[in-house]
Amino acid sequence: MATDHEIWADRYEVIVLEGCDGVGKTTYATALATKYGYRIVHADRTPEGADLFQRHQAILTRPGRLVLDRSFISELVYGPLLHGRCRLAMSQTTELLGMVAARRGVLIHLTATPEQIQARLLARDGTAPTLDELRTLIARYFTVFADLARHTEVLTVDNEQAA
Repeated sequence: MATDHEIWADRYEVIVLEGCDGVGKTTYATALATKYGYRIVHADRTPEGADLFQRHQAILTRPGRLVLDRSFISELVYGPLLHGRCRLAMSQTTELLGMVAARRGVLIHLTATPEQIQARLLARDGTAPTLDELRTLIARYFTVFADLARHTEVLTVDNEQAA
């Protein structure tokens, strides 16, 4: 039986991996790069004052197979929760989603339980948000992805069992 990675590599030129810190985005991105030749693009938080929309447009115009290890979608989740606002307008988000779709792209929403995410973050970084904070982040991701699914393909993957 084909794995998620095999199916995705067969179908998609651009794969956008999103979810809470510690959910396994980098693990998935590394596997796709190693086995299927995707180029990893990791998007850290764009500094205040920089043009977030232009930055992500530039990323999505890079040639070849791309796997985005975090993307503009994080701004839709973390921006309002941690910074009090989202720095992307809905029209800009819709345009970026159109760019993903035009490249035979897909949004992958990685999920896990708050307990699993917290354990991974503690093992990796030595610190982690509280379980209540993680529940809030997870809920926000589900809300954002439900909205985005009206514009482009979204696959949700339970990554609870992954290391």
